Amino acid sequence: MGTVDDYLAELNPADAAVVGHVYDVAREAAPEATQGTSYGMPALVLDGKGLLSVMRARAHVGVYPYSAAVVSEVAPEVEAVPETSLAKGTIRFQPGHPLPDDVVRLIVRTRIAQIRGS
Repeated sequence: MGTVDDYLAELNPADAAVVGHVYDVAREAAPEATQGTSYGMPALVLDGKGLLSVMRARAHVGVYPYSAAVVSEVAPEVEAVPETSLAKGTIRFQPGHPLPDDVVRLIVRTRIAQIRGS
């Protein structure tokens, strides 16, 4: 897979809007992040490490902050959103019930802190 923009171009317009919005919010929260890949997925990359990947699956949209610890830390806020689920390293939501922008920002800030050790 290519960059985030390449991936978004492959999605149908409705899915691209949902996935793209999460990336847009993440870019606002981490303007120094660049597009790339991490673990074979299109991702925003910070300091050479995967910051966040967002991908459309058949039954959900997956958010991958490349860290089970980040998922655990933001779990209370994520679980408050209807139709979300968590797995080790993964946050899943339904396109009709997207993650609120403040939750996306929290995920990104938490991962940045982990990457930078602060």
